[in-house]
Amino acid sequence: MTPPPPRVAIVGAGPAGFYAAQALLKAGDPVAIDLVNRLPAPYGLVRDGVAPDHQTIKSVVRVYARVLAREEVRYFGNVTLGQDVTVDDLRARYDQIVYAVGAQSARRMDIPGEDLEGSHAAFNFVAWYNAHPDFRDARFNLDSEHVVVVGNGNVAIDVARILVHSYDRLAATDIADHALEPLRRSRVRRVTILGRRGPAQASFTNPELREFGRLEGVCAEADGKELRLDAASEASLEGDAVKKRNMAILREYAAASCGDEERVVRFRFMASPVEVIGKDGRVAGVRVEKNRLVPGEDGYVRAEGTGETEVVPCGMVIRSVGYRGKRLPGMPFDERRGVVPNDGGRVLVPGDGGAVERDIVPGEYVVGWAKRGPSGVIGTNKADSTATVALMREDARDGVWAGGGRSRGVDDLADLLRRRRVRWVDEEGWGRIDARETARGKAEGRPRVKFCTVEEMLESAGKGATQDLEAGV
Repeated sequence: MTPPPPRVAIVGAGPAGFYAAQALLKAGDPVAIDLVNRLPAPYGLVRDGVAPDHQTIKSVVRVYARVLAREEVRYFGNVTLGQDVTVDDLRARYDQIVYAVGAQSARRMDIPGEDLEGSHAAFNFVAWYNAHPDFRDARFNLDSEHVVVVGNGNVAIDVARILVHSYDRLAATDIADHALEPLRRSRVRRVTILGRRGPAQASFTNPELREFGRLEGVCAEADGKELRLDAASEASLEGDAVKKRNMAILREYAAASCGDEERVVRFRFMASPVEVIGKDGRVAGVRVEKNRLVPGEDGYVRAEGTGETEVVPCGMVIRSVGYRGKRLPGMPFDERRGVVPNDGGRVLVPGDGGAVERDIVPGEYVVGWAKRGPSGVIGTNKADSTATVALMREDARDGVWAGGGRSRGVDDLADLLRRRRVRWVDEEGWGRIDARETARGKAEGRPRVKFCTVEEMLESAGKGATQDLEAGV
C-alpha cells in the first residue's frame, strides 16, 4: 500500500508561507499542505503592508492564488495559533511544521517622550491605512503641519508619501475607507525623514526614492552638506548600483527649489532623535543629536553622537525603526533577536533565559522575517523559503518528522476545529470575500474596497460545509 503523502502545516499565509508552499509543490514529491492563518484574508504583508498606491507590487498575489487553487493545498483562515490550535495539536497531526509568522510588532526608539500622544509606530500607521482589522479603530491626529518620520527605509518613505499624497489619487486605491476622511482633512504640509547615518547607508530602493520627484504638488529636498560622503561611505558605493542611483536622486533633490504651495518632504541624515518633546501631553517637537560616522574594522559604518543637539518642532512623530517578531504560545523564540531560533531554517531549541541551544526541533522549520529578521523585499522571501524547503526534503528522506515520527492518524485539523467550534475561512470562503471586495471596488473605480473587520469578512465568506457549526457537523 502506498503511504499517504507527508502532511505539512504552514503557520502564516503571507509571502514567505506561500513561497514555501510553492517550493514544496514544485519539488514534485507527494505532499498535503495546510495554510493556517490568524486573519480570514491571506497574503499577509502584501495585503496589510504594501502601500495602497503601489498596486503593481500587489499583483504578486496572482502567484499565491495559483498555489491556493492547487488540490494539495487547503486554507484555514481565522485560526490563531495558541488560541484555536496549539503547537502540540499540530505536532500530532502533521509531519512537518513551518512557521511563517513574520514580524508582528514594532521596535521602539527607547527615548524619553516616545509614548506621548501623537507619537506612533509606523507599523500601526501602515496597518491602519491598509485596513488591517486589528487597527480599524486606531486614531491618528493629522491636524499638525509638520510630521517627523524616523527611519531610512522604504516603510519610512511609504509613510511620508501617504501623508503628502493627493487625496484624489489615494481615493482611487484600495486604501482603507476609514483612513480616507482623516487624510482628506489632513493639514500636513511638511514631512521630515530622519536618518541616524548618512545617505550612503540608507536602505531606500530607487523607485520609491525617485517617486517623490513625480508626485503632483509635492517637492522633495535635501541638504547638500549632508550628502557629502566620507571615505568609507564613498567606498561603499563601489559596485552598488542602487546606492549610486540613490545618491544621484538625493543630489537632484538638494538642487531643487520648493514652491510655497507645494507639500515638502525633506531628507535629513546623520541625526538621531534623543527625546520627543511634549506640550500638554502631546508631541510638540523632537530633540535630535547630530552624528558623525565611524567606520569599524568589519566595514560597518556606525553613527556616533557629537553632543550637538537641536529641536525640530512638529506635531507628530512616526517611528520606522524596524519590526520585531513576537513569541507565540508553544513556539520556540529567541527574545534577544526577535526571531524563531534556527539553523538555516531548521528550528532550534531555546535554552534557559532565552539563549539558543544547538539542538534541532525535529520536523519544525521557519521562513521569512521570523527566520532572518525584518529585512529585504517581498521577493527576498522566495529564495529564503526555497532554502528552507530543501532542508525539509532532506529531513524527509532521512525520516526526521515533527513529534518524533509520521503523523499518528489522529483526526484532521478540520475535525478538531469543528469540535472546538472555531469558525474558519477555507479557500472558497476567501474567494467569496475577494469577489465582494473587488466588486465593491469596481463600483467606485477602485481596485477593491477592503473589509476592515473580521466580522465583515466572516459574513462575506458565508458558511461552507466545513464550517457549519450550528449544524454540529
